[in-house]
Amino acid sequence: MISDDDINDEDLDEIETDEAEEAIATPSGAYELTVVEADAGLRLDRFLANHIPGLSRARIQALLRDGQVEGASGVTHDAGAKVKLGQAYRITVPPPEPAGPIGEPLPLTIVYEDKHLIVIDKPAGLVVHPAAGHAQGTLVNALIAHCGDELSGISGVKRPGIVHRLDKDTSGLLVVAKTDAAHQGLAEQFASHGADGRLVRTYEAFVWGTLAKPSGSIDANLGRSPSNRTRMAVVRGEHGRHATTHFEVAESFTGPDDKPLAARLRLALETGRTHQIRVHLAHIGHPVMGDATYGAGFKSSTRRLTENAAKALENLGRQALHAMELGFEHPVTGRQLHFTSARPADMAALYDALKPAPVASSHTGRKQAKRNVSKR
Repeated sequence: MISDDDINDEDLDEIETDEAEEAIATPSGAYELTVVEADAGLRLDRFLANHIPGLSRARIQALLRDGQVEGASGVTHDAGAKVKLGQAYRITVPPPEPAGPIGEPLPLTIVYEDKHLIVIDKPAGLVVHPAAGHAQGTLVNALIAHCGDELSGISGVKRPGIVHRLDKDTSGLLVVAKTDAAHQGLAEQFASHGADGRLVRTYEAFVWGTLAKPSGSIDANLGRSPSNRTRMAVVRGEHGRHATTHFEVAESFTGPDDKPLAARLRLALETGRTHQIRVHLAHIGHPVMGDATYGAGFKSSTRRLTENAAKALENLGRQALHAMELGFEHPVTGRQLHFTSARPADMAALYDALKPAPVASSHTGRKQAKRNVSKR
């Protein structure tokens, strides 16, 4: 559960402006526009986007393909056509289609919500998007039920705008768009992966072994595993997609034998590939604890855990990975928002079990010895 202390007060004060209100939704219907001098020479999709707030260029391009835009010569499909002074266009925006998934009133931990977007603290075990084997009971199903009519239509469909995902068994913060305009703005930020300073995503992970360096980067292309198409893998050469993960060692832990056993890491993504953190950490020999898919080779390491730590890892039943921090620029108001999520109870139990038991100081020991002597 996230307390109010984890969110900046200024972030909770929603700023309402005329521009923000316009960007919430674009009503369905026909829009008639005439090219003025300032518009002359623009691409048709850019011209239409400039004059119909709330519609992304991607949505306008889809409407062009669907024959919803008419010029002087009739229906036009050319998004790149240059508009000329005095030309008139008519664009028809159909009502949003109902979402494919059904809404389900599932419990949600809502960190922040306004008319444009919603930030969720996702529990482990919750699938983000319906797929084969998970048609119901997903975050999307829950958001459709929760948001209702506030979903103005992402690309013409009343659905939440998913711009990033967390694995089913990864917990933590996730932002979802309610409107086409918010979806476009968030997608742009996630596409740049924080290169422009607007987006911040930090994860916490408990991994097997202790790293040789206090910080560093893992730069290795990722793609489908050639031996198992359900898994991702580091692929050599030019195959796969570029992926970079930055890490910092927050703490290291030793086992009962005083030898290196595990570490707590803070991680930041420069790219956002499927299973990126889990695959990268396994690739350098430090898989996430509890990761049955990419850390199975370290299962024998559980024998080196204390009884309490082994029990905590068994109770965890998932990869020890949590999306603990999320910051981004509000795509409509321009406000910088920042949220943090406390370590969930199952990972907190693992952390407490990995930490060495406090050792009594020599001073405390002498005092205890004196008390024992006096009792005799």
